[in-house]
Amino acid sequence: MTRPSQEIVLSVDPSLRGTGYAVTVSRNKPACMEYGVIRLDKKLSVAACLLEINTILNEVIERHSPSTFVIESTIYVQSHQTAILLGSARGAALLAAAKHGLPIHEFAPRKIKRAAVGRGAATKNQVAFMMQAIFGLPELPPPDAADALAAALTYLQSPECRFPSLVP
Repeated sequence: MTRPSQEIVLSVDPSLRGTGYAVTVSRNKPACMEYGVIRLDKKLSVAACLLEINTILNEVIERHSPSTFVIESTIYVQSHQTAILLGSARGAALLAAAKHGLPIHEFAPRKIKRAAVGRGAATKNQVAFMMQAIFGLPELPPPDAADALAAALTYLQSPECRFPSLVP
């Protein structure tokens, strides 16, 4: 049996109304296969949003067959309601990964920004600009998708990655 020479990664920046995702692959340098934002109408119930996040991520997994799942870890928020909603969105995303038996890697937001820009207090615009440059994207990705791309980059630069890319 031959060992694969690349690793396909699905990464997620969870949010109830705007979950960013990216599918990347490690080769000699990282490449992006797909990215997007799952935008959900404010009229949808929380349960309907969670179902949609889970359904779309399951479709992405079935389309690309990633071998690894990366997600931004929980951030500190002052509002209990925000924490509950963010945790619920994370749960919907994690359930999709678990359903397909994907290994899950979590990284703190500051670590993701540091991997993307070189400092943990980077703005969303700085992260998007660097993700466009590193992945060779034709246009600036939306902020939530850029954060997902940055999460993938963090993994691809980490010791956990089985096939690290040659990245800056």
